[in-house]
Amino acid sequence: MSTFGGLNTAYTGLVAARQGLNTVGQNIANANTDGYTRQRVTTSSIAATAQTGAVANAGTVGQGVSVDGVARFGSAQLDAGVRTSAGAAGYSAVRANTLAALETSLNEPGDSGLSAKLGEFWSGWQTLANGADDPTNGSLLLETAGQLATQISQGYSAVENQWASARNDLSSMAEELNGAASQVASLNTQIRSALASGGSANELIDQRSQLTTTIAALTGASVRDQADGTVTVVIGGNALVSGDFANALSVSGATSLDGLDANPVSLTWASGTTVSIEGGEMAGSLSLLGSANDSGTGGVLAEAAASYNSFAGDLADKVNAIYTSAGADNLFSYTAGSAASTITVAATTVVAGDPDAGAYDGSIADAVAQLGAGEAVDADGAAIVSPSDDWATFVTQIGVVTQSALQGATIDDAAATSAVGRQLANASVDMDEENVNLLMFQTAYQGAARMLTAVDEMLDTLINRTGLVGR
Repeated sequence: MSTFGGLNTAYTGLVAARQGLNTVGQNIANANTDGYTRQRVTTSSIAATAQTGAVANAGTVGQGVSVDGVARFGSAQLDAGVRTSAGAAGYSAVRANTLAALETSLNEPGDSGLSAKLGEFWSGWQTLANGADDPTNGSLLLETAGQLATQISQGYSAVENQWASARNDLSSMAEELNGAASQVASLNTQIRSALASGGSANELIDQRSQLTTTIAALTGASVRDQADGTVTVVIGGNALVSGDFANALSVSGATSLDGLDANPVSLTWASGTTVSIEGGEMAGSLSLLGSANDSGTGGVLAEAAASYNSFAGDLADKVNAIYTSAGADNLFSYTAGSAASTITVAATTVVAGDPDAGAYDGSIADAVAQLGAGEAVDADGAAIVSPSDDWATFVTQIGVVTQSALQGATIDDAAATSAVGRQLANASVDMDEENVNLLMFQTAYQGAARMLTAVDEMLDTLINRTGLVGR
């Protein structure tokens, strides 16, 4: 190696140390930046070139250090774990939040719940049975019956509003998803170009990683790394993003609960093909927006609406069956198929008993009161299930499903938090480590600079002072 080679060796050391300092500075500057992955300069020694001639067997050393690049301390395995857990947590969180809101809307147990109003309704019939000759009792009963019908309608409306809100949320999620997919496609192009030109794309990859995590939380999508630095984002076996192309999703189907049976809600590609997703917030929303079915396993909100209709119709039919046995018209009226939203009090006066039995007869009122107490029987002597029991069963079912959903959401959220923690432990900036690296690169820089000065002084002596002795 020539004497001048020492200058190059020292120079490469300076360059490597400076690049190391720049990288440490970048890490420190972004220590609190969300989604930032720490970086480290990668170097390798430059081998000595082959020599021939008289110095061929002389001892040789390398020719300095080469800066190979700036490595990003990300882990594909940990990143995939974050995306998978985010999809599961998103699905369970949407369901848990909606079910919790549905349970809250029932106001059970409590004085403002339907159970309390049913209790007042049955109590009004018992009061009428004991005082059939007092018209005040009948008037109070009609008022209570009207309040009961109104409360049933309001409960059903609350479910309708929740369904409409979930439908709007799904549309907003689709817009967010399409925006994130477009950004990933754009970043794919930039990253591919940067890598192809030999540059660094670490910060761009960080941005893309955050976006793919968002997409996974929305849809449970999977991500496949490609050889050119791009990623392919897959949903239901189809590519949402491939290279610089991003597909688009849209929400189709009913926009209100009333039209759900004829026009189910679904996600579709721009081509019109239905999108099948099994995870993420959007899958959770779809499970809530599904139609009711005969087995009671359909969409939670549609099943709740169907239960309201079933309860309202059953209440009206059972009360009317007893009330009309003495020749009176129906107490309640409703439209078949939408009993909860249309139930009203049809009677303007209340008949307490058989008119032929006198003003003091309260047999009809007593029979309705027994219905409320669960003591009524049909013509065959079989017990008639009280509407209060039906309502209690519905409330209990909602409570059980909600509790299960909340527990599942808690578990999934803990798993997602743990996955993020493992990712951060690997990728986040450690200030103690960066301070040590800062000191190391500073020392290396000073050493390389001192070597450069020493070689310069030696060359100056050899060039400018050799041969001057004795003159």
